[in-house]
Amino acid sequence: MAQKSAAVELEVGPHTVRISNPDRVYFPARGETKLDLVNYYLSVGDGIVNALRERPCMLHRFPSGVAGEKVHQKRVPNGAPPWLETVRVTFPRYNRHADELCVTELAHVAWAVQMSTVEFHPWNSRRADTEKPDEWRIDLDPMPDCGYDRVRRVAHIAHEVLDELGAVGWPKTSGGRGLHIYVRIKPDWGFREVRRAALAFAHEVERRAPDDVTTTWWRKDRDPRLLFVDYNQNARDHTIASAYSVRGNPEGTVSTPIRWDEIDDAEPGDFTIATVPARFAELGDLHADIDQAVFSLEPLLEWADRDGVEEPPEPD
Repeated sequence: MAQKSAAVELEVGPHTVRISNPDRVYFPARGETKLDLVNYYLSVGDGIVNALRERPCMLHRFPSGVAGEKVHQKRVPNGAPPWLETVRVTFPRYNRHADELCVTELAHVAWAVQMSTVEFHPWNSRRADTEKPDEWRIDLDPMPDCGYDRVRRVAHIAHEVLDELGAVGWPKTSGGRGLHIYVRIKPDWGFREVRRAALAFAHEVERRAPDDVTTTWWRKDRDPRLLFVDYNQNARDHTIASAYSVRGNPEGTVSTPIRWDEIDDAEPGDFTIATVPARFAELGDLHADIDQAVFSLEPLLEWADRDGVEEPPEPD
């Protein structure tokens, strides 16, 4: 059995975070370790805290590195430090609740990585009212035979529609084969209304690009060459990787904010824990001003009424 490496202690703001097994390899493509992962998150500290701030957050943990088992963890475990913050969310279907991590400072992120977290998946609502989202998420999700050129085309069409609505969209890579666009919204509606508005938007994008886009509900019925505009990511307790979240793959790709004018040239594999720190040091957080551009969903809800958009079934 390989000998465990000695723990290290890091000062993160006012707190000391102990990192056990710092030399454990997490990302086999280049050999980055658990400590490398911690240092990555410290290097993008303002960005990851801004992306997670005051949101219930599910953790995707990889106790033995990304080649091993993935654990989806909602509840903060017993024994967490007293300075950690949580927010209680309920799950009516199961008559249960969970106290989830609620990041307000960088030490909370470092603690989560110590607990073997690689991916951070926050809700699109905040603890002030977890039932009223303040973030509308546009997930451009390519089907298996959909090329990235199609993702780029659809992203530009989505941008065009957002401009016409007067909404500011903040794009980022997914860390996989797709793109995400976030829009800050007034927290005046519940998840059902936000999802219905998202579906009305998806239908408009599909109308403008019928050869590229599908909104078909059942995955088995979708053309594998098309891009699915996934409005389901706005359903309650559905989460996607945050801006600056690393993804659990051997290359350690990162869901990275990009500018609209980068979409045509940027490749998904360009953004990893090896490349994003220097980019962040040069550009800062491209989503830093996202809270300054708040959109009202009323025009989209009017579209939904106009088009007779029905509330889709709840996703599993």
